[in-house]
Amino acid sequence: MIVQRSFNLMPTVVKNLLIVNGLFFLGMISIRTTFGIDITDWLGLYFPASSEFLPVQLVTHMFMHGNFGHIFSNMLMLWFLGSAMENHWGPKRFLTYYLLTGLGASALQIGVNAIEYFQLSAALDASAVETITRDGKELIDRGFNYTNATWGSLNRLLNAPMVGASGAVFGVLLAFGMTFPNQVIYLNFLFPIKAKYFVIGYGLLELYNGFSVSNSGIAHFAHLGGMLFGFILIRKWRRDMYL
Repeated sequence: MIVQRSFNLMPTVVKNLLIVNGLFFLGMISIRTTFGIDITDWLGLYFPASSEFLPVQLVTHMFMHGNFGHIFSNMLMLWFLGSAMENHWGPKRFLTYYLLTGLGASALQIGVNAIEYFQLSAALDASAVETITRDGKELIDRGFNYTNATWGSLNRLLNAPMVGASGAVFGVLLAFGMTFPNQVIYLNFLFPIKAKYFVIGYGLLELYNGFSVSNSGIAHFAHLGGMLFGFILIRKWRRDMYL
C-alpha cells in the first residue's frame, strides 16, 4: 500500500545515505593522505576468487567511490531521483529497495566476471594463474599491469576492486522511470526527455557498452544488475498489491 505524503526535498533515508557516502569518501581521502593506506583494499568489492575478497565487501563497496567526480554524479542522481522515490514509497521500502538493488547489481557483475574468469583461466596454465594471484595485486597497487593481454585481464579481474553506489542508483533510476514514466527530466540540464525514454535509452547504452567496451574500469553489468533487480522487485510489489 502506498501512502501519500507531502514532498520532502531531503527525505530521511536519502539524507543519511548522502551523509554516509560522504563520510566514507572523506575518510578514504584522509587515511590515504595521512597514513598512505588505501581502505579500498578492505572495503571495495573483490571477485570471490581473489585472496582479498571478504563477504562484507558486498555491502561496503556501495559506500566507496574512486574519485570526486564518481561520488558527485552518483549522489546527485540519488538526491534527485531517490528523493522522489522515498517520498512515494516511504523510508522503509525505499531503503529496502536501495540495498537489494545494490546487492543484485553486485551479483550480476560477479556472475559475468565468473564467466570471464573461467575463460581466462582456461587460456593459461596453472602456474601462470598462481603467479597472477600471488603477485598481481602489487602491480595494480603501483599503477602497472602485465603487458600480456590475457595476464592483464585476469589480474584486473582478481585484483582491481569494484566500488560505488552506481548499481543501487541505477535501480533508483529504473524505479523513477517505472513510477513516473511521463515525467520530463532534462538531459545535461538542457534537453527535455520523458523519464521512460531516458531509462530505456540508458539501459540499452549500458548493455551495448557491457558487451563492446572492455577494460573501461566501469562495471556496466552492475548498472544493468541494479536495473534488472529493481524491475523484478517493483513487479513483485505491484503484483502483491493486487493479490
